[in-house]
Amino acid sequence: MHFGVITSPCYGKVDEVSIKNSERIYEWERLFIIKTDSGTIEMIQTSLSGVVESIEVQEGDHVIPGMVLAYIKEDLVVTGSD
Repeated sequence: MHFGVITSPCYGKVDEVSIKNSERIYEWERLFIIKTDSGTIEMIQTSLSGVVESIEVQEGDHVIPGMVLAYIKEDLVVTGSD
């Protein structure tokens, strides 16, 4: 089992949490919206797909770069070679 980590790319405040615990997510789905300290909006997406294991922030929380927003239990595709 592998876990992916979703982190904040910026300083700001969590404006929206678009996912729920135990929910299945897909690649490039919007997960969070962060309003940066400079006033711009960052949509947080990921290249992961899987199940939300835990959400570490809630709306209104202040975040910094590298801060964990959520953990995702990844779907792994194993390919064999012939």
